[in-house]
Amino acid sequence: MTAPAPPITPPRTITGMSAILLPMSDGDSVDWSGFDSHVRRTLDAGLTPAVNMDTGYANLISDQVRYEALDRTRGIAAGRDYVAGVYCPDTHFTRFNESRYLQEIETITSRDGTPILFQSFGLTSLVDDELIDAHRRLGDAAGRFLFFELGTMFAPFGRIYSDDVYRELMKIPQAIGAKHSSLRRGPEWDRLAMRDEVRPEFMVMTGNDLAIDMVAYGSDYLLGLSTFAPDAFAVRDRYWAAGDRRFWELNDLLQYLGCFAFRDPVPAYKHSAAMFLKLRGWIDCDDPFPGCPRRPDSDREVLAAILRDLERLIADG
Repeated sequence: MTAPAPPITPPRTITGMSAILLPMSDGDSVDWSGFDSHVRRTLDAGLTPAVNMDTGYANLISDQVRYEALDRTRGIAAGRDYVAGVYCPDTHFTRFNESRYLQEIETITSRDGTPILFQSFGLTSLVDDELIDAHRRLGDAAGRFLFFELGTMFAPFGRIYSDDVYRELMKIPQAIGAKHSSLRRGPEWDRLAMRDEVRPEFMVMTGNDLAIDMVAYGSDYLLGLSTFAPDAFAVRDRYWAAGDRRFWELNDLLQYLGCFAFRDPVPAYKHSAAMFLKLRGWIDCDDPFPGCPRRPDSDREVLAAILRDLERLIADG
């Protein structure tokens, strides 16, 4: 018999982090002006921008692009918090590259960002005790960090940790939270219960773009979906903090957008995001980064209909 679903939590302030899409210009170059505007828009909405994440094509971009994204975000944030992905490129059967992780952590912390440790083939191939010790050493270097568990529908190097491993990772003092991206409610509910028992201040950051109401059960969030509409997520979050039942109608529409955008193949959601941001007039080109799967042109009609409903719902928020 499976455990029952937990109760919905009382109204509270939600911590929202939003992965920033890296927009493109015609000709496969980065639209840095569009990027800057989106980082600023996300901060102004009250969300914490997360750059060089999967939504920012972390596994496809060059180091030059990665570091420019950091420099630009630091300048725009001007002392406000931001998160940045620590990505270590490797392949199957390669050893854990701790020195590269340390290098990337220093690159982020020297620019006033909070690192989030991406998984890699080398990291997720470690046995449990080695993996926990690796996170402890990286935490010592970072000072303050988040870690990541990722389903393989997002990336082949992903791994969802056992409860025992997650419990030990949660106990690392420098770990302030973790993004959970299994796209399943059950494991995330288990992590919330573990958090309440072990370390109540720890943030379980839902990455479940198919169940964004996990915030109603006590999760915070770090989502790719919120890059479509940081303004709408900010309104939704304010509704929840105020106990305003308009939360549910707005959440339902955002969830419909999530289910449409994150259908198979899941990585093509980044093309969906570019389409949506162009429809909003926020970027000029809706091409995804080279190597990212594309959506059919017919998606634009559905996205436009969702956008019209969304603008109506947030008009008074």
